[in-house]
Amino acid sequence: MKEYPLYETTVFENFRIMCENVAEKFPDKTAFSYRNKPNDEEPVKVTFAEVRDRVRDIGTALIELGCRGEKCAIIGGTSIGWIYAYFAVMASGCVSVPIDKDLSAEDISGIIDKAECKYVFYGSDVSEKIAEIKKTAQSGVQWICMMGSPLEGDSSLRVLAARGADLFESGDNSYYDYEIDEDAMASIVFTSGTTGKGKGVMLSTKNIVSDMTQGMYLFQITYKTLLALPLHHTYGSTVNLVGHFAQGAEIYISSGLKYFMKEMKEQQPTHLVLVPLFVETIYKRIWSNAEKSGQASALRRMIKVSNGIRKVRLDLRRRVFKKIHEFLGGNVTMIICGGAALPQEIIDTFDAIGITILNGYGITECAPLISCNRNRLQKSGSVGIPIIGEEVKIADPDENGEGEICVKGPNVMLGYYKDPEATAAVFDEEGYFHTGDYGRLDDEGWIYITGRLKNLIIFSNGKNVYPEEIESKISGVYGVGEVVVYAGESKKDPGREVIVAEIYPDAEALKLRGIDDFKEYFKGKIAEINKTMPSYKAVGKIKIRNTEFLKNTSRKITRFNIDKSID
Repeated sequence: MKEYPLYETTVFENFRIMCENVAEKFPDKTAFSYRNKPNDEEPVKVTFAEVRDRVRDIGTALIELGCRGEKCAIIGGTSIGWIYAYFAVMASGCVSVPIDKDLSAEDISGIIDKAECKYVFYGSDVSEKIAEIKKTAQSGVQWICMMGSPLEGDSSLRVLAARGADLFESGDNSYYDYEIDEDAMASIVFTSGTTGKGKGVMLSTKNIVSDMTQGMYLFQITYKTLLALPLHHTYGSTVNLVGHFAQGAEIYISSGLKYFMKEMKEQQPTHLVLVPLFVETIYKRIWSNAEKSGQASALRRMIKVSNGIRKVRLDLRRRVFKKIHEFLGGNVTMIICGGAALPQEIIDTFDAIGITILNGYGITECAPLISCNRNRLQKSGSVGIPIIGEEVKIADPDENGEGEICVKGPNVMLGYYKDPEATAAVFDEEGYFHTGDYGRLDDEGWIYITGRLKNLIIFSNGKNVYPEEIESKISGVYGVGEVVVYAGESKKDPGREVIVAEIYPDAEALKLRGIDDFKEYFKGKIAEINKTMPSYKAVGKIKIRNTEFLKNTSRKITRFNIDKSID
């Protein structure tokens, strides 16, 4: 592997030190900007010093309340209040329990009870659910509103911050005096899962902090980004929030997907942190706009020409593709992408127009980052090299070197909350965590993911098929909105095994090309793909959907909801 130096990064041991470090280094620099209401004329700006002070004040008040060591649920949309609550809880020796605001009141209540939360921080956007939950909640729970108006009888972050400021000014130094145990459980993250009920992943401060301090050596972020990811997932809270805040990047808190493109043009971020579905949506918008304007053929030619002249070290991408860059605000140079597979064609297309996509790999149980490509060093089809201090092995590799990806390092979880059997099942005798993902390592240690163990198709003839491999190829077909590949279950002939590609078409894109018979069109395209695959991987049936696939709140398709009958 060619030499490529590590980047400089800020090392910190816990959230309290993180806030202190960055406030000392960039006291007057904007840390967060946001709008209280999406249509407010000007965003509110908060400096790193102001964040440090607010976190310290809230933390001091929480300690006086007796919150230290207790579990604290945090429920609500991405907001400055959510961030203050999370930072204060993590910096004060409490245990954060981020909960998806889009779950039902019953499910939220179940998590609060299972995690034994004594404190519940909520946003006014979930007030109705909280009011319902409070009717049957156990006594002794304290309810604190993070943003907006609290329900009757509840406290608020504003009140806590004011109380904490008075205590600190009066000499209460309990926030700073406490020695944080970096190895103790500091957060319980309930995975949403795509195959059924999630589990409570127990993460320590060291898990989260080491994941970012060791991960940030490998890639270099730019000075401004947008925060559009949900913070109850570790990809949002660790990578987009902690990783960027700790390095002094300005973070604009998005008002939601509805406003994202408008915010891009206004805020002009220099890089983004997104999930594959979002990147794919932008990719399709670029080509859809090109089709509508009659410029699609010209765009394809320009990409070929640009790629050609780059070979002689002449880079004109930002000039040649200026309109596309303006569509994304004008300053985006990089997109960090993780959470699921991203077709290589999309990565190559963005690279061709002047935007680097750093494809990475992570899982909640690893806080979440495991590996990533680097700013100027990537391998096609790979999710990168492991972060510093991470050990990766392939369990029971086959003749192609493919097997289950296993990880050991300081970012690997403590275990599953109140589930010792599930914990024991995922750790081997050497202490490696078994991810449930299948893949391989090349001779330089780069990771290539084949698919999920739970999705693996095993035929009666002994052949194994990873549906993600086929899905990746089909996703690159023009007009595919979403696709899931699986083994069909025939009702008429139970012994017949057929690989099915179920497609939700991008109807608007197809009609722009005058394509009306979607099934016939995809039949021809998939026939071409089948010619490039071994016969046992060939798609035997195509199903066309009229609606999107059901998804969990991290926008991953819930495969267990799909009707896999083929007759």
